[in-house]
Amino acid sequence: MSRKRPADRTAASTRWSATSDHGRRGDADAATVSLRDRAIDHELALVSKSFRFLLDVTPLNVEQARTEFLATGELPEFQYRTLEDDPDVLRQVLRDLPIRDVNDAVLGTLLREKHRELGLQIEMLEARDTVDFMPLSIGLYGAITPALRQMADHIMRTVTVPEGAGRTLDAHQVLELAQDEIGHYREQDADIEMHAQIRPDVSGVMVSGESLLMGPQSKVQELRAQALMQHEVGTHLVTQVNGSAQPIKVMGTGLSGYDETQEGLAVLAEFASGGLTAFRLRQLAARVITVHRMVTGTSFRDAHAALVEDGIPASSAFTTTMRAFRSGGLTKDAIYLRGLLELIDHLRCGGTLELLLLGKFSLQDLPLVTHLKDRGVLEPPRLRPRWLTEDDCVRRLDRLANLDDPADLVNP
Repeated sequence: MSRKRPADRTAASTRWSATSDHGRRGDADAATVSLRDRAIDHELALVSKSFRFLLDVTPLNVEQARTEFLATGELPEFQYRTLEDDPDVLRQVLRDLPIRDVNDAVLGTLLREKHRELGLQIEMLEARDTVDFMPLSIGLYGAITPALRQMADHIMRTVTVPEGAGRTLDAHQVLELAQDEIGHYREQDADIEMHAQIRPDVSGVMVSGESLLMGPQSKVQELRAQALMQHEVGTHLVTQVNGSAQPIKVMGTGLSGYDETQEGLAVLAEFASGGLTAFRLRQLAARVITVHRMVTGTSFRDAHAALVEDGIPASSAFTTTMRAFRSGGLTKDAIYLRGLLELIDHLRCGGTLELLLLGKFSLQDLPLVTHLKDRGVLEPPRLRPRWLTEDDCVRRLDRLANLDDPADLVNP
């Protein structure tokens, strides 16, 4: 079974005519995965959980660097966490996994792709803050196509931000909201592993494993707070819980290329909850444009200045630029808009979002995940997010089938 590398991913619209949420259950033999195959899956999931990729490629001194850059125009050297594991050790662990011995054809395809992706991430950790990092990042997340750049430019030209940012919430207020949202899911299942905490070594808000982490200086617009909860808790943590409860454990740590669909799904959750603001949609477009500028040789200072010229506040522009330039050039931020557009295309072609709750995987792998589900290998989702069940949210999502211009995604 031939598979495409991440950089060669194509539009989702060509792949879904044969996919159904309801398939014929296979016979007893088809519904089982051998003990040997499951053991290899478990080992691969353990390797995936053994390092914190996003934390390890994000600077520790973001706030200090922001203050100095905005005051002087000079960017201090970014500082990074000491890696907990030697990349050579992780690489040897991967080599020792008998990944080619997986007997199940579908599971074997998924596990071998994940095995290759982990190898690429380990190379990236080893190449942090060197010229070798950016090419590896492009290999992991794919290139920016002319069509994606044009869409980002279109959004920046046509979407305007109303004056006045409104009230902001500090980190402790955001933490309280997150704990309330986690409590909502504990009402569905009291045994779930979901956590939220403020950590001094984190900038902004992010999910790592089963935890929502935020820096002590994080601020969120009150208007955006519920959308953030649906993005981080209602999508990233819900699919982590659902995937971790599957018999196939890499569904929790994430199959190869899952980030793009996860981030697109999380932005859809923002839209469904009524909190996809003009500023946020422009931010997603600005991320694409900044990654493109970086890849084509623009300096940090010039990339930041270009965002300010486009009307983005200097502090926010620093965050966007830092996210792109961290570790030597992390191109991940281009996948938010790309993942969103692919999911809208998927919905316009008659697809649904329900199966994407089973765990963390890409739209490209939806037919294979559907095959495993129809054989009885996968379990129903443990949790269902409020953004996919509440009436107002469902009505907003129903609009997407008739959406002509992604610039119209801004919630009124």
